[in-house]
Amino acid sequence: MFDEVRKNFGFGCMRLPMNGDNVDYAEFNKMIDAFIENGFNYFDTAHGYLQGKSEIALRDCLVARYPRDKYLLADKLTDVYFNSEADVKPFFESQLKICGVDYFDFYLMHAQNRDNYIKFKRCRAYEQAFELKTQGKIKHVGLSFHDTAEVLDKILTEYPQVEFVQIQLNYVDYEDPAVQSRACLEVCNKHNKPVIVMEPVKGGNLVNLPDAAERYFAELGSNSAASYAIRFTAGCKGVFMVLSGMSDLAQMNDNLSYMKDFKPLDAREMQAVLNVCAVFKGMNLIACTACRYCIDGCPQKISIPDLFACMNTKNIYHDWNANYYYNEVHTKKGGKASACIACGKCEKACPQHLPIRELLKAVVKEFEK
Repeated sequence: MFDEVRKNFGFGCMRLPMNGDNVDYAEFNKMIDAFIENGFNYFDTAHGYLQGKSEIALRDCLVARYPRDKYLLADKLTDVYFNSEADVKPFFESQLKICGVDYFDFYLMHAQNRDNYIKFKRCRAYEQAFELKTQGKIKHVGLSFHDTAEVLDKILTEYPQVEFVQIQLNYVDYEDPAVQSRACLEVCNKHNKPVIVMEPVKGGNLVNLPDAAERYFAELGSNSAASYAIRFTAGCKGVFMVLSGMSDLAQMNDNLSYMKDFKPLDAREMQAVLNVCAVFKGMNLIACTACRYCIDGCPQKISIPDLFACMNTKNIYHDWNANYYYNEVHTKKGGKASACIACGKCEKACPQHLPIRELLKAVVKEFEK
């Protein structure tokens, strides 16, 4: 299935090289060129990524520079951009225009969960996507998912026309009862739906490892921590594509080095992964992937992922840097954790189902003594 997908590795464009508040086009061009020159062709975006800059950057750096048959473009329908059935197709057409294409190769019902699925059904979003497919404006219709395996099973039962599913999958989340990665993967396999993986390195958390975890991979050789995380997911049953969000050419080249001629983890490497998992479980870290969905609706403009990153850094390294970044970088102009009014909008938007309000109280205790 999906013969047009040349290899099992995709370019996730939620995180891109930045120059201040803008995408660094020079670096992004180099990354795209390296990706395509090495035989890869799948690019993934959404309208909300980088506050709308991701779609535009892909138009300027990919679509404008390469023939249409050189790349596959995936985009998504996100619930905050439509409120009625009549809104869906105009929004879709606006995405085509922004991206500068006549069709999307892959189009996903975005971040499906128990609550927003009700809205997608009420607005006939799935049905309209299937109609757009018959018109040739979408080649493949799928969904991305952040909820329990039970909810995923319900969606795939009610919409068997869905062709693929994108789930969060990495070695730390594989058995996590909140994320249910393994259970969701099994549901996809039960329904014979090919799987695309997002967050294989858990928003960078599996790249910059604590020393106690890093040593297990160091014993294997000089390969990067990211290589074990991405190869773990690519080797799972039913996975046909792993997305990686890369921020510079060095990260791109590292990913290409082991995905160009992909080999699954061997027994020794898998044991190292299990050892690293044990280290993480013992550290009580906040499982934030920095997707930043929580920030858009926050009335207090709290940069929640950055504050959680400070908390995790403090737990791992126990040094002064975390305090500095909390006070002098992320909250210098406001948005301290203590500003939270406990409205709960962040928790409704969080794909990880984190108890953000309680976690922010812990951040206050640590950094606002």
